[in-house]
Amino acid sequence: MKTKINSLTDLMTALNNNVPTNLEIQTSILCPYSIVLPVGFSITGTNKETAIISFNNSDGIGLTANNEITNLTIQANPNNRAIYTLSNHEDLGVLSLQNLTITGQVQILTRAGTNKTKLIADTIDIVACDARRYSEQPQKYGVNVYQGAFTVYNFNSAQDSVINATLTNISLGRKGAPVIGSGLFICGFGDNGGWVIADTITTGNIYSNGMLPYGQPDMITAAVFIVNGVKVKNITHKGETTTYGVNDMVLDTWGEVKKWIAEKPITSYGPSGIGFVNFGIVNEFEAKDKIETFGLGARGFNQYDGTITKATFHSIITHGNGSIGMQFSKAVGNIEVKNGIVTNGSEGQSLVKGVLIKLPADGISVKPGGEIKQLTVSGSITTYGNDVHSYNVEGGIVHEFHVKGDIIANGKDSIAVTVSNKGETPLANISAISKKGIAVQISNGKVTNRNGLVATGEKGNIIEDKK
Repeated sequence: MKTKINSLTDLMTALNNNVPTNLEIQTSILCPYSIVLPVGFSITGTNKETAIISFNNSDGIGLTANNEITNLTIQANPNNRAIYTLSNHEDLGVLSLQNLTITGQVQILTRAGTNKTKLIADTIDIVACDARRYSEQPQKYGVNVYQGAFTVYNFNSAQDSVINATLTNISLGRKGAPVIGSGLFICGFGDNGGWVIADTITTGNIYSNGMLPYGQPDMITAAVFIVNGVKVKNITHKGETTTYGVNDMVLDTWGEVKKWIAEKPITSYGPSGIGFVNFGIVNEFEAKDKIETFGLGARGFNQYDGTITKATFHSIITHGNGSIGMQFSKAVGNIEVKNGIVTNGSEGQSLVKGVLIKLPADGISVKPGGEIKQLTVSGSITTYGNDVHSYNVEGGIVHEFHVKGDIIANGKDSIAVTVSNKGETPLANISAISKKGIAVQISNGKVTNRNGLVATGEKGNIIEDKK
């Protein structure tokens, strides 16, 4: 059943009808208050260019159960919700969002009492949003996380509670005009219940800015955040993914992802804006284009908890002080960088598990607890800052290590290769060059194979602690 809607009066009359219907929007309508779609109702625009629903003083469209919104432009104030859930039915059925241009947040948040929801979202473009106002925020690793412009959040702690989601062609913000808060935010209640399970997630361009003040260590955001309580089969980023703010990760996960592919550049501009940080369990990750960071302490890749079985990177470039190329503190599988790693900074502050600490902008850093099954860099590992290490195994273990280019430290008093604090690594067929420092320094560390090692350093080739 279809009901043509030409005015606010038509809309309110149709919503009071007890029979589920498809509300077909014919024109532009301004609503002075939020509206709620009753169970089974849908709302569709005849033409997205002319079918516009605006909300000047409130949130936008509330969903109950088995609702569909299609082919519309929806405009609320950026810090309001354009689409949200307003129901505690045990089963929300299918919520479908398709071909929408939106100003304001999309917030699919389920609470206690709702145990089952199926969400389908396709071709969603959020032009502007500020998602910082909402108090429902996950907390772990010493930080809280702001919600995103597109938020899927199971806030029901019950073990059997689940949102099943398929999200395709999600685009957020504009280049130079990012959404505020996180971008795409997918979150379960915790590690033991309240799940979100997604079979497919694909995105277009995503631009976000957390708008966090510098020096606030206990709050973070991300362009794409897969939080704990989330299991995803496939994620593909078909557009570029960019963050602008402090503590504003580009890709971050505390959850589980089987296959994760980024086809376009991953870029951050703000302090401590890490390109890809993994605290969860990722089976396979591939960045087909570069990861590049510009801010103070903005590292390229971090593995601080969980694990990753296989990761392939096009290249990693960092520009800020304290901006490590890659850092590992947990065991991982096979890591490959196809076109090299470059860091340009020296020592600087960076956010680590909710604490700001000073770090040198090392190329690769393997910390205690870090273990890499196989590390392959097809290009070179190059640092330009002073007092940094191009390849630093500090207490961790690297079982296989292959570099087709050189390991080069260009800065003053910088070391090309350091093995220390009971760290272990092979250095077979490695060319280590330090232009103003030491080529290779081994201090209370173990080199398991140094056949073919070539070391060239201004202040020493190989300095070894015999203790």
